[in-house]
Amino acid sequence: MMLRVKMLKTRHVRLGLFVPLLLAFWSGASHAADAIRGGELYATHCAACHGASGISIMPGAPNFARSEGIIRPDLFLLNAIKDGKNAMPAYQGILKDRDILDVISYVRTLN
Repeated sequence: MMLRVKMLKTRHVRLGLFVPLLLAFWSGASHAADAIRGGELYATHCAACHGASGISIMPGAPNFARSEGIIRPDLFLLNAIKDGKNAMPAYQGILKDRDILDVISYVRTLN
């Protein structure tokens, strides 16, 4: 019985080490594709206020061409886009988290 418990613990430790490595590989390998897809989503959902090239059109909207508002970590930006603020609409329920992360990846290429 003790041997079985030890084997299960070892399996969980290995899995605990493997999953983060897999996620790191997956997110790094798809970075270029994410930015391309993010550009398509940006053109549809964001460019009307933030400008096609990231130069904001609407007063108060960050100018992404000058890195305004994009220096924050991805998780912060993800939540800001999902929740919206002031004139910025909330995109929760409109875009999936993966879509928003693709847009963030694209926006980071604009500066």
